[in-house]
Amino acid sequence: MKKWLWLIVSLTLLTGCGTGGIKGALNYEIEDFSYTNQDGEKVGLSDLKGDVWVANFIFTSCDTVCPPMTAHMTELQKQLKAEGLDDVRLVSFSVDPEVDTPEKLKEYAGRYPLSLDNWDFLTGYKQSDIDAFAKNSFKTIVQKPEGQDQVIHGTLFYLVDQNGKVMKDYDGVENVPYEEIIGDAKKIHD
Repeated sequence: MKKWLWLIVSLTLLTGCGTGGIKGALNYEIEDFSYTNQDGEKVGLSDLKGDVWVANFIFTSCDTVCPPMTAHMTELQKQLKAEGLDDVRLVSFSVDPEVDTPEKLKEYAGRYPLSLDNWDFLTGYKQSDIDAFAKNSFKTIVQKPEGQDQVIHGTLFYLVDQNGKVMKDYDGVENVPYEEIIGDAKKIHD
């Protein structure tokens, strides 16, 4: 009986290992990437290793969910800073890379009261690349219907750990759980 109890306790403890104590951790492995940010600089998975980061998918000509998503990410940036987590990085992947040049992304960022010190808006890939990257790494959809200027894409925020694993996702449009995101970021932050 003692052996079974010991086994159950051990398995319970091991279940939490590697997730920073985040319940229901997703543990999606992010594929290696190297894209171009709003300043024309390369930013890749290797640059983000060692950092906790929050990702989302947006595009500059979006007329529905992207403006509120970017406004919410801006608020998250402000709250992270207030909690002493201003080294948590933010990454917005453009889902319309043929339109969203680095210059357009910089102009888009300028519409919001945000800091680019820890936030990268990324582009510099083909449409098919971001479609596959979003699906494989974040388990979300990105699809640009032919002849359309709007892109179908997921609206979640994704918390990524220092090893490039998606730990959790959150609503990024309406009911953004800022406190939960910050609490989870603290759990995996060094």
